[in-house]
Amino acid sequence: MHRFAPLCMACMLLVTALLASGCAVYDVAVEERNASTWANDENITFTIKKQFFDDESISYMDFDAASYEGHVYILGEYDSHEQETQAILIAKSVEGVDEVTTYLLPKRAQDYCGTIDQFDIYRQVVQLLISDEDIWSTNIDVKVVQCNVVLLGIVGTHAEKAAAYAHATSVTGVRSVKSFIIVK
Repeated sequence: MHRFAPLCMACMLLVTALLASGCAVYDVAVEERNASTWANDENITFTIKKQFFDDESISYMDFDAASYEGHVYILGEYDSHEQETQAILIAKSVEGVDEVTTYLLPKRAQDYCGTIDQFDIYRQVVQLLISDEDIWSTNIDVKVVQCNVVLLGIVGTHAEKAAAYAHATSVTGVRSVKSFIIVK
């Protein structure tokens, strides 16, 4: 056995582990938050989404959550104000949540903006962000609610924030754009 074999094996295991967790490693590498804050935010988001799923009074598919430095954003559509209130209570009950901001709209009985329309808007906005070499697109989350684009995330410059907003407003079919992007 070659004397470097154990070292090579250790390197291969490390590379395999990094590739297996590739997205998470890449996310942290380009993130404006430190790794600990990022991990806490991911845990908060997961916990809220799980509680949305477990709560029978909430239609899980209608609500989404995201956390940035303990500031939680709840997005989606509601059938009743009770659902809206319950979603906020769930988010506020999670350890580590400092503040909750909502972008919740009442469901529309007849809305021309369907799932396919929303996915197409999402796809186009993300494509524009990825193709812009001046933006760390992985730091920006795009959500679409009733053909309204909601931008979330933490970026390094005001120029990135402005460019993301401009890209989102340029997509045909977008009713409005709400930016909750934080510049750090």
